[in-house]
Formats: sequence, structure tokens, C-alpha cells
Amino acid sequence: MEEKMYNVGKIVNTHGIRGEVKVVRITDFEERFHEGNTVYAVKNNGEIIELVIDGHRKHKGFDLLHFEGKNNINDVEHLKGCYLKITESQQTDLGENEFYYHEIIGCSVFTTSGEKIGVVKEILSPGANDVWVTKRPKGKDVLIPYIEDVVKEVNIEDKKITIELMEGLLD
Repeated sequence: MEEKMYNVGKIVNTHGIRGEVKVVRITDFEERFHEGNTVYAVKNNGEIIELVIDGHRKHKGFDLLHFEGKNNINDVEHLKGCYLKITESQQTDLGENEFYYHEIIGCSVFTTSGEKIGVVKEILSPGANDVWVTKRPKGKDVLIPYIEDVVKEVNIEDKKITIELMEGLLD
């Protein structure tokens, strides 16, 4: 059976001529891109390329990665647009009240009084706390800050999140 894979980044471009790629991060885990770690580039045609990271630095808000044996721009040019993934067994064990993005996205959001707000479609990480972008059946998306005062319960099995409505949240 094939192991499930999860996005940790997307290669948006090459960087320089020595084989570095520019990656938009889709993970909270800093250690994900440490040297020696393996990631998998998944091409649009479904082809999976195993890559071992042997260089990582930050540059203008992006992660720049270098892979073993890819020392020239021509070695990585074909990776542009690929998602970088890890396997389920590479996932980090989480603490209590910590969740993976893929566990939260797709969950239905309800108020403590049982009213359905919508479904989480995206997670933003602008600063101190994540913000869960929730698509409503009608109207604008609702931005829900992942803080104790607002998020009261997360039930991953039932794909259900219960929140305490804060003033102005649905405006």
C-alpha cells in the first residue's frame, strides 16, 4: 500500500545557477528543511522524485533549498511548480491541541450554539497565531483566529470545529 503524502512546500522557481530552488513553505515545522532530510517532488503527471536536502537558507521570505547531486540550474529547472511532500511516517508527533493543516482544512465550523458557519478552506500563518479561512455558504469568508478564546473544540474524527463567536467575526 502506498503511504499517504503531505505538502510541506511548493517550488516556485530556481535561484541562481548552482541548483538552488525557491520554495514557498506550507509547514510550521522549521526542521522540515534541515540538511539530510528527504522530501519528494511531485510533478503534474504524478511522477515522484526523491530528493535529499543538502543546503537550506532563507532569502526574502522564501526557503532556498539545495538537493544532493543537483548542482546546476538544469538539474532543477524541471522541478518548478512541483509540490514538495513528505510521507505520513515522516510527520512529527504533535502535542495536545496541535494539528496538521490537512487535518483542519475541510472541517466544518460551528458556533457554540450549533449554528454552522462554513468549512475551513485555507490556513494563514501571519504571525503569533494561525488564522483559519472559513468559506461560508453565502457571503465573504470568515477569518477565525486559532486562539483559546475563540476555538473551543476541535474534533478531527468528526471534522468538526466549535468556536465562540467574537464580536465582529462575521461582519
